[in-house]
Amino acid sequence: MTMTSQSRRAGVAALVGTALEWYDFLIYGTAAALVLNKLFFPAESPLVSTLAAFATYAVGFLARPLGGLFLGALGDRLGRKAVLVLTLLIMGSATALIGVLPTYDRIGMAAPVLLILLRLLQGFGAGGEYAGAVVLSVEHADQQRRGAAGAWAPVGYATATLLAAGVFQLFLLMPDDQFRAWGWRIPFLLSFVVVAVGYLIRRRIVETPAFEKAQEPRTPQRLDLFAALRQEPKSFLVVIGARFAENGFAYLFPVFGVAFVTTELGVSGNVALGAVVAAAALEMITIPVYARLSDRIGRRPVYLAGAIASVVWVVPFFLLVGTGSTWAVMLAFIVGLGVAYPAMLAPQAAYFAELFGTRTRLSGFAFAREIGSVLAGGLAPFVATALFAWAGHWWPVAAYMALMTAITLAALAVGPETVNRDIETPVSGETPADEEHQGAVPEVRAPVENTNR
Repeated sequence: MTMTSQSRRAGVAALVGTALEWYDFLIYGTAAALVLNKLFFPAESPLVSTLAAFATYAVGFLARPLGGLFLGALGDRLGRKAVLVLTLLIMGSATALIGVLPTYDRIGMAAPVLLILLRLLQGFGAGGEYAGAVVLSVEHADQQRRGAAGAWAPVGYATATLLAAGVFQLFLLMPDDQFRAWGWRIPFLLSFVVVAVGYLIRRRIVETPAFEKAQEPRTPQRLDLFAALRQEPKSFLVVIGARFAENGFAYLFPVFGVAFVTTELGVSGNVALGAVVAAAALEMITIPVYARLSDRIGRRPVYLAGAIASVVWVVPFFLLVGTGSTWAVMLAFIVGLGVAYPAMLAPQAAYFAELFGTRTRLSGFAFAREIGSVLAGGLAPFVATALFAWAGHWWPVAAYMALMTAITLAALAVGPETVNRDIETPVSGETPADEEHQGAVPEVRAPVENTNR
């Protein structure tokens, strides 16, 4: 069964929009490992500077649940399209402003403070972006291809990783003094282009049939931030737990991994970023493959296989990069980030959307996902760096990743299989007659005498 033209347009909008917006978010991680630690957090020890930069990196994740909570509820009330345009403006503006910030040498402590504030704004916008793009794609798709439709947004994320690493790799070809003086700013200033292109794409999409169907017989609903948590707590917890391994590995490899091989092992930054670029390019192939596989055999089997493969690869990853060989570093990143990890990311999109009813789908997905982001991805580079500093070896990092994988395996074990679920029908005890609980977002209802006029 082929996708409709509107479904395809929604998928392309999700891919391009997610790629552009997450480029904004990810270039900070790359910059933190390569240059921001020196310009905004100067210290005698390179390791201390890197820890400070990654602490600020984690700050962006603290704002993401707030963004998921508010923007998700707003999307369930006003529509998916409105939220996606809003996240574009928030993230694009914050990223561009980072590109014009004075450094520590010029304004002292005000520099890292301003950087933290803009990072918080980035995180707030990111909290509603990915979930909104996924829900838009999945709700426009037919039931047999929701996994494939949901893959558009993760492919956009892989494209963003490719763009972020590729752009910085290009600018690293500059002389070091010029790169530190002004070259690092250009990738951030490109966000002005991101906003313009993203807006032109997203303004053409329409609301999803599922959202329109849920709105038709009802009066406007009030903004209820915690409806998804109250109405579908099990789904909420499954999403959080499933994020631990996926999001942890998403940032272990391209963020901590790049910092580790460049700062501790002395590998060229171009080699490390080249490995990330190659892995991200492979992700653009493996994500759709795994997503289609999840349409055939289910979301959970593919997700489980990806979690297990990722944790098994941790030890070979460190052994390979420890050799310092270019081919070994490339292989370590390509297998970890390009082959094992995408098996979690690909089915996750449709799976998380299918866990919730239409009226709480975006808020439940976004809020729970971003809480998982704080607990897993946001802290992963900082915790991994701190563990390495404590032990002087990578084995505690491997143990840390094993713990996060165990949490994800437990969450998937208790979570339902959703591949055959009709996402336009009530879930979690909802009934068409019980409108106050359908989709789990309460609203202000009109008096009875007015509704029958």
